[in-house]
Amino acid sequence: MPIETPIAYLLSQYPGVSLTFYNEIAELRRLGFTIPVASINTPAKNLPFTGKTRAAAAAAYYIKATPKLRAAGFCLKTLATRPLLFFRGLYAAVSIESLNPARLLLALFYFAEALLLGEWMEQKGLRHLHIHFGGPVASVGRIAAAAYRFPYSLTLHGPDEFSDEALFHLREKLANASFVICISDFSRSQVMRLLPPEQWDKLHVIRLGVDTDIFLPRPARSFASPVELVCVGRLVAAKGQMVLLQALLHLIQKGHHLRLTLVGDGPSRNVLRKFVKTNGLADVVHFAGPCTHEETQAYLAQADIFVLPSLAEGLPVALMEAMASQLPCISTYVGGVPELITNEVDGLLVSSSSTSRLTDAIERLASDPKLRGRLGEAAREKVLQDYRLRENVQKLAALFEQLVPLERKDPTPAADPSACG
Repeated sequence: MPIETPIAYLLSQYPGVSLTFYNEIAELRRLGFTIPVASINTPAKNLPFTGKTRAAAAAAYYIKATPKLRAAGFCLKTLATRPLLFFRGLYAAVSIESLNPARLLLALFYFAEALLLGEWMEQKGLRHLHIHFGGPVASVGRIAAAAYRFPYSLTLHGPDEFSDEALFHLREKLANASFVICISDFSRSQVMRLLPPEQWDKLHVIRLGVDTDIFLPRPARSFASPVELVCVGRLVAAKGQMVLLQALLHLIQKGHHLRLTLVGDGPSRNVLRKFVKTNGLADVVHFAGPCTHEETQAYLAQADIFVLPSLAEGLPVALMEAMASQLPCISTYVGGVPELITNEVDGLLVSSSSTSRLTDAIERLASDPKLRGRLGEAAREKVLQDYRLRENVQKLAALFEQLVPLERKDPTPAADPSACG
């Protein structure tokens, strides 16, 4: 039985190294939802494709993959045949921008992408758009919604969209959204700053989750030598890997036998590599690069301690995966992390940017296998209680069903996530 009002997802880049969005969409499809996916950008060239991600990429609609001449011709055709739609979108794109030529030019690119997105939605009979993140991807979605007059909703993660709400026109996007999903109480608090109290009732906290049947407890090592540390995340300043390397250097100089694996890639890669080389850490730091989900699981299974010393954060799925794997975790008091980890109960939290406090926390766990075991067990229990993928996506499905009129299909136990695109 088809869904009367199917929901489309709009993402900046799909699929990605993280399977967060893929898993959410696949679980919604298992529950009977039709979720065609549009992505602004094609997958990264260095994405380690698997069978699942390759099928997801084949099924998605990639807006920027449209040939430029075809896109320009479609815009002109829309102007000629549907001028009201064209100018609604154009007004939505440029009316909130300053007279800065670069910003106006960028708005025109968003406008062209929005027209293509709206055409794709019309062709598929889609009448509700759900957007992850509030940055440029939401700019395209907001313009398309204004031009084609369909409702849209947002899932906000942080921290990027909250770093400069004026630049991202986040107030306008929130005001025009039919409802907003926040992945943490922290995320909701940042949105509440930008909306009048009478609109707070359209904010809903639904946390992300991980598959606890895939991320299973790994065997603890009581006499680990060296103690294996792992950090999973993009190599960007906000993830704090440089602070981690500085802490590691202090511990190595004190005589501790440690080894660190950095899983991920990003613009900070060369700076981090230079620090490792300059300080003689090449034998104890391994740059794993971008990894498949299965490869990441293998690194977690071999680790003794997971460290994510973020300087800014939303609610990191990588941290949930490590906790589900029963790894003792160290992170920082930023964003939604304190909602995931209670200090001294199911992990350790330290002040962000503090090399000395991070050094002390790593030294403490490295020297105390019983503490590692206790925190690891409590970490998995925390994920089982509040961050299981299936239960949290069921909450999301119930919200969609409540706020977007749907005719549900009968759930099937193993729907193919590439079936719709």
